[in-house]
Amino acid sequence: MKRWFKYIKPYLPYFIIGPLCMIIEVIGEILMPKFLSLIIDYGYYNKEATGIVKFINDTVGTGKNFIIAMTVLMIFTAIIMMFGGIGGAYFGAKASVNFAADLRSDVYKTVQKFSFSNIDKFSTGSLVTRLTNDVTQLQNFVNMLLRMALRSPGMLIGAFIMSLTINSKLTSIIAISIVILIICILIIIGKGFSRFSEMQTRIDELNTVAQENITNVRVVKSFVREDYETEKFATANANLKRAGLRAMLLMIFLSPVMTILMNLTSVAILWFGGNMVVNTTMSAGELSAFITYVTQILSSLMMVTMLFINLSRALASGKRIVEVLDEKIDISDENATKKDIEILNGDIEFKNVSFRYYKTSEEKVLSDITLKINAGETVGIIGSTGCGKTTLVSMIPRLYDADEGDIFVDGINVKDYSLFNLREGIGMVLQKNLLFSGTIKDNLLWGDENATDAEIEAAADHAQADIFIKDFEKGYEHDIDQGGTNVSGGQKQRLCIARALLKKPKILILDDSTSAVDTATEAKIREAFKTELNNSTKIIIAQRISSVIEADKIIVMNNGIITGIGKHEELLASNTEYQEIYYSQIGKSEVNE
Repeated sequence: MKRWFKYIKPYLPYFIIGPLCMIIEVIGEILMPKFLSLIIDYGYYNKEATGIVKFINDTVGTGKNFIIAMTVLMIFTAIIMMFGGIGGAYFGAKASVNFAADLRSDVYKTVQKFSFSNIDKFSTGSLVTRLTNDVTQLQNFVNMLLRMALRSPGMLIGAFIMSLTINSKLTSIIAISIVILIICILIIIGKGFSRFSEMQTRIDELNTVAQENITNVRVVKSFVREDYETEKFATANANLKRAGLRAMLLMIFLSPVMTILMNLTSVAILWFGGNMVVNTTMSAGELSAFITYVTQILSSLMMVTMLFINLSRALASGKRIVEVLDEKIDISDENATKKDIEILNGDIEFKNVSFRYYKTSEEKVLSDITLKINAGETVGIIGSTGCGKTTLVSMIPRLYDADEGDIFVDGINVKDYSLFNLREGIGMVLQKNLLFSGTIKDNLLWGDENATDAEIEAAADHAQADIFIKDFEKGYEHDIDQGGTNVSGGQKQRLCIARALLKKPKILILDDSTSAVDTATEAKIREAFKTELNNSTKIIIAQRISSVIEADKIIVMNNGIITGIGKHEELLASNTEYQEIYYSQIGKSEVNE
């Protein structure tokens, strides 16, 4: 409860006033049947009055005058109830919406702090579901709780006391119905948690499938896989339908049980109460009020049951949200000793670095890497697919942390920098180039949000992106679809390079980021690196020899280890892996000619 109180405390007045307003409505609902019974007994049947009723008769009169007075009192009570109900609904909504907004914000901020390792534990679809559907379930429960937590028990207790004052014998029938209903509630709650947990998991799966299909719709169409994706979605949808039906079956079962129970109780009350009216041991007005109180008691129990069912679903959603909030973030700068230091030069050094994606695995992705890169150097990294190139450079900005060994930038351990200062000094164009919905200008401003139009155009020109941007009708205001699906692969790569150049980083990492660009354009981009980033350290991961052939030094990797470091001529003369890559590509070019 302490965890959730954090989101309640700022809006505590709403959490208090809302239920109090509902209590006002409850008091009115409990009084209404009593007023009606007084009208029947003392206004219509002219029963001999005593106590407060006699005082009213003496004040306003009997018969029709008494009925009018009581009717006015009922109208006034109904108006008070209306304001109580509106107030309860208003403050309940304010409290629940603010609670959910703050919770959603905290979950989102936590996800933003995740390292790549943390993100790998959750699917994208699952995180989206937790941020949206699961938080909404908690919001709905809080809203229902504020409206029902005092209202339902208040009505139950109040109506039960009022029925007890009318006739204690008939009240025993209600007690039996309550016991039966409580047993049903316990059975439903026992089954509800696991079923709602399964339903939320199926929502995760459906969101993942839908997101993959929509994001990669061009790939789906190019491979004519619409039928396959439709079937895949249908399977996920069917799984969610089955899980949803299993969960909703509790509700489906509850409704007829409640209806039967209420009808049987009402019949029993009418039978025994009717005999009491005939035998003059109970008045018609009292029987009418008693039946209304029975309905209120059973309705309040129904509301309590609904509250507990929603509690089951909220607990399932809450557990999933807590999993995100409690996820141990394995990369942070809490223990950094030099948080104010920024990257000034761009020297990089790896000392005996090893890394595993799965910490229990014996196989290492990187093994005992020792490497020195001087500031301002252009370094190429080449090797077979899956040899650890991307993982190696991902450790410089601490997207992953080494399991063994240390990485230094400007002679300072990367763990001693603040994450902001470390990553602010590094520009990275990832292997998977991503653009965001918005304009081209919006995307480029990620590199420097304060950049002028001239600086933006200069960065685009150096990345050879300005050429095609000007062809768009709106130029830099051209809208980019989510993920950059409405531009080509080469255009996307050049925009991502321009974004990184605009950052003016001390270290620039290009992870196979010109693979979709022709060699002539790539040469112009490399030339821009020399002139615009001549003082920056440039690390270029590539599959093509031509991309790194002019580098100050080339690092050759194979199976997570470095097999060679040197210039092109040195490696071509001495390194087997480099020779194989070089001659295979030269052979291909000759065949193409």
